[in-house]
Amino acid sequence: MSNLRFLNPPTLVSPPGFTQVVEATAPGRIIYIAGQVGIGPDGKLAGEPGDFRAQARQTFENLRNALAAVGAGFDSLVKVNVYLTDCASQLPVYREVRDAYVNTAAPPASTLVQVSKLALDALLIEVEATAILPPK
Repeated sequence: MSNLRFLNPPTLVSPPGFTQVVEATAPGRIIYIAGQVGIGPDGKLAGEPGDFRAQARQTFENLRNALAAVGAGFDSLVKVNVYLTDCASQLPVYREVRDAYVNTAAPPASTLVQVSKLALDALLIEVEATAILPPK
């Protein structure tokens, strides 16, 4: 596998739940995963309308399935970009759900922003990701 080093340098604040710098060395495959949302393989929105927790869980299950399609797991994630529609109410739940999936000892680098709306009105979360795997 590519060597991954997860760093929170002393010159930067040590954040909760993500790593400031992820260094990848040696040959490897870079995997880009499109934004995943709270819609299951059946095309239906997870949970009842407005159920952020259900959408967040489905989003991470979709990430799990996308990673599995290339023989990877959450330990291969190096970067996630997260889009929420209401950080004030959703961020604590997002962190709880995320931490059930990622390696909290070496979490991926992360960017999280609040957006006014996602592609469909009912969507509350979207997460895109980058992973690194060993060469084939």
